[in-house]
Amino acid sequence: MNDARGGPDPDDAADRITDAAGAVTDRVREVIGRLGVSHREFARRIVMDPSKLSRSLGGTRRFTLAEIVRIADIGGVDTGWLLGAPERPAAAAERAPAAVPEGGRPLQIVRETVRLIAEHGFHGVRVADIAAACGTSPAAVHYHFPGRDELLEAAVRWCMDEDTERRAAGLAAAPDARAELLHLIALQTPRTAQQRRQWLVWLDLWAQAARSTAVGRLHEHYYRQWRTTVADVLRRGVAQGVFRPLDPEFTALRLTALIDGLATQVLATAPDSTGPDTMHAALLAFVESELTVPEGPGRLGHPKGSP
Repeated sequence: MNDARGGPDPDDAADRITDAAGAVTDRVREVIGRLGVSHREFARRIVMDPSKLSRSLGGTRRFTLAEIVRIADIGGVDTGWLLGAPERPAAAAERAPAAVPEGGRPLQIVRETVRLIAEHGFHGVRVADIAAACGTSPAAVHYHFPGRDELLEAAVRWCMDEDTERRAAGLAAAPDARAELLHLIALQTPRTAQQRRQWLVWLDLWAQAARSTAVGRLHEHYYRQWRTTVADVLRRGVAQGVFRPLDPEFTALRLTALIDGLATQVLATAPDSTGPDTMHAALLAFVESELTVPEGPGRLGHPKGSP
């Protein structure tokens, strides 16, 4: 088979889908119709040469398995359905569609994406499920967020922005750097449903960052921001005399790594194993033994001399 320029098609070695009756092609056309985009735009979204898409839809070229997987991902449908299986309906909503918030449809989509990722994992959530939770169509979701990376990025940004707002409020109210650090530790301990959701989304980000350069850059940006916040608090604590002389950046690396490891244990182990209380106590012990000036004011958040 030749490419659009008359030379050998570089995909000839790839697995191609048998489509003698044209059923696969018909379903790909249906996906494009649902999204309401041009063939050229659809080709861009699935990272495919427009001429190859045109020839595949015209019956002179067969889709590869990799192309079918990308089409299913972007179209919010099952790969099996594209290959001829009956269409799997969107998961039945356990509640009424979420109300559109003041921020509009994109914010609604992001909030429901966060909830669904926390419940099922990023790769267990289909665009059709997000659309059902929002009471809209997959095409509407793709209009705002063309692909999975965009959805994950938006979900992470929303979680981190929410976290940043809570951090700022607590830091502004704290009397000294030690109290600021204890506030940050409390925020990172997954006790509430919202804290657990944010941690679960963060764990999915780690997994995606290991495989995607774009998501990896997002992870690096937010992690650098988080460690800088911790290092700045430690630096203020040294200047105030509530923390021992220390290297703020290296100590922030140690503390954030400890937080990550403990939070992962809280989320991944049985309730009677490592829990939020155990995590919080371990972090306070680190602050007490490694950071706090022995005769400084306050111990573990209590006034000096209290039990």
